[in-house]
Amino acid sequence: MIRGGVNDRLEAVLSVGVGGAGGRQHSVEAVIDTGYSGFLTLPRALTQMLAFLRVGRGAATLADGSEARFDVYHAVVNWDGQPLATQVDQVDTTPLLGMAMLEQHELRTPVVEGGQVTVEPLP
Repeated sequence: MIRGGVNDRLEAVLSVGVGGAGGRQHSVEAVIDTGYSGFLTLPRALTQMLAFLRVGRGAATLADGSEARFDVYHAVVNWDGQPLATQVDQVDTTPLLGMAMLEQHELRTPVVEGGQVTVEPLP
């Protein structure tokens, strides 16, 4: 089970460990974004610090209808105590954890400041 919390902006937040080239590790507080279908976004400074391997480019339509383009990187995320090879979209904003990371999991969160967020694998 993965545990997180609801912050004072009523955002569900999880702490995830991400690893890059050479075994570098960094802990990231990521906001769960159910409108984001990808895995994880991280800012440029972090993708550079961890020396992620760039694997391509991506595009997304934002809530305002505009289109954003970004670099896509390979990373390893510590997910429920296990390493998970995944893609990271480089976006210079608050790290977001998307629905692709939550696939085959159940997300529970009371939407109150200080509420406990839990993510559990489905049977």
